[in-house]
Amino acid sequence: MKNRSFFIGIILSLISIFQPLLIKTGLVLSSSSVMIFLAEKLNAETSTFYFDRGFEKGNKGDYYGAISDFTKALEINSSVGAYYNRGWNKAKLKDYYGAIYDFTKAIEIDPNYSDAYYNRGWNKAKLKDYYGAISDFTKAIEINPSEAAYYNRGWNKQKLKDYYGAINDYNKAIEINSKYTSAYLNRE
Repeated sequence: MKNRSFFIGIILSLISIFQPLLIKTGLVLSSSSVMIFLAEKLNAETSTFYFDRGFEKGNKGDYYGAISDFTKALEINSSVGAYYNRGWNKAKLKDYYGAIYDFTKAIEIDPNYSDAYYNRGWNKAKLKDYYGAISDFTKAIEINPSEAAYYNRGWNKQKLKDYYGAINDYNKAIEINSKYTSAYLNRE
């Protein structure tokens, strides 16, 4: 019994010696948890965080979630990429007017962004604004000639019964990519 009392006494005395260390360790652990939490919260308030998360959501088919995140990114910092990607996600939801608005905002920030002209033209074509689409595809071609831009401009010309103009654009698309079968088919 004496041995047990003696042992308990030693343990109790050691606890009082190590108590500051235990408290400090607890504080260090608590502090690092708070620091990690604060770092995540600070990161969540950057436009890059929302942009990256929106991009991932869009790639996974969560277009509404992507639009929400790109909107938050734009509230923090207006950028070409956020407008462009928000427009792309709106187009996936067939919100063609909303997509056109966002591509226009991207163009206002960077007037040489050929992909924004291309996608704005594509959305205008969906709304049967063939003249507007042709204008945007023409601008995209001026900046960065591509078989897709020539093909889509030709398709819109064909809708307006400008068959010679359409054939000329399909020929240009084939010059750039000789394996562009859709251009061959529409040219006939």
